[in-house]
Amino acid sequence: MIRRLRLAKGWSQERLALEACRAAGLPPDSLKRQDIYRYEKGKRTPREWLPSVAAALGVPLVELQAAAGKSAQESAPVTVADFLPDIDPLTPLKVRQGRRIGAGDVTDLAGRVHGLRLADDVLAGGDLIGPALRELKSAIKLYREGSHTQEVGRALLSQIGELAQIAGWIASDAGRHEEAERIYKLGMSAARQAEDATLVGNLAGSLAYQYSNTGRTKEGLSLARAALDQAGEDAPPKARALYLDRVAWAHTKANEAQPAMRALGEASQALAEDSEARESPQYLYWVEAGELEVMESRVYTELKRPLRAVPLLRDVLTRYDATHTRELALYLSWLAVALADANEPEEAAATAKRVISLSADVASERTAERVRVILHRLEEYRDVPEVREVLDDAA
Repeated sequence: MIRRLRLAKGWSQERLALEACRAAGLPPDSLKRQDIYRYEKGKRTPREWLPSVAAALGVPLVELQAAAGKSAQESAPVTVADFLPDIDPLTPLKVRQGRRIGAGDVTDLAGRVHGLRLADDVLAGGDLIGPALRELKSAIKLYREGSHTQEVGRALLSQIGELAQIAGWIASDAGRHEEAERIYKLGMSAARQAEDATLVGNLAGSLAYQYSNTGRTKEGLSLARAALDQAGEDAPPKARALYLDRVAWAHTKANEAQPAMRALGEASQALAEDSEARESPQYLYWVEAGELEVMESRVYTELKRPLRAVPLLRDVLTRYDATHTRELALYLSWLAVALADANEPEEAAATAKRVISLSADVASERTAERVRVILHRLEEYRDVPEVREVLDDAA
């Protein structure tokens, strides 16, 4: 558990030793890298250092105490590091000789991957992170420890890439951004080896989207553009539309209005080219005109153009599937902000109340963050009774 939490923070063993010393208020060399190594290998128990290690890692002491009483075999894998302990996620996967893997195994895996993707439509990251990572572990083990033809191996790599994309998305939704980044990069490595350029672009675009949403705007923009450029003009229409959507969002977060609007227009044109003659991958089933309208309205909201954003969002929401609770809450959150920007605080407050209600039982960091954004935006209108009621209830 110590190792998993350390890697999730991106820390070396030496860094964890230093942070534990700081937490204990002791000189930097009181705990050494070798001690952390022994703890992680199970060769020694932290004992008196356990509270300081827990404080450094930001977890309750009781959780580390409970983990100390379990064997490594009893602990379920919950991070990529658990099953890729010593390998850079961009290092090509190595194959061992084991049982023969055939096309049927690939078909079974593809079915589970698609099932997980459909589950993400109605469940949040906090609910799905465990199953997603278990599936990813199983898929990697299948590839590494089995023997297969080159064709089957390439198909397995594509499925690992697809699985990494949805697992990364789920991890990001659960607020585990460092973990999501590792998963996305693992998927990009697998997709490259499978020579699946469309899938590489989807994974790179997903990571770019996360960068844009977590303050890494320059990286988000450069990676979104790289995903689009790699795909080229021959990419399936839905894929190209999605890549352009992410470019638009990256420009928006960088406060570059004109390039953002241009990318949105190009995304709509790309989607209009979609036809049976140019089939898109199954995993892009959700990319359609309504989703592009949502992105367009989000861009308008972010750029403080509520008169354009509000009608678009209202139109989309009248047609949206209410069983997709997380997405419904997210889209309503943009409407609440746009209404506040349009100087309609009463309507903004009513929409905010609905967002908070929908988000209450959704284990999603995305929705939690959007609630924080709404409440911050409504502070300007605290003197309005409807707004004050929402703010006081939230507090």
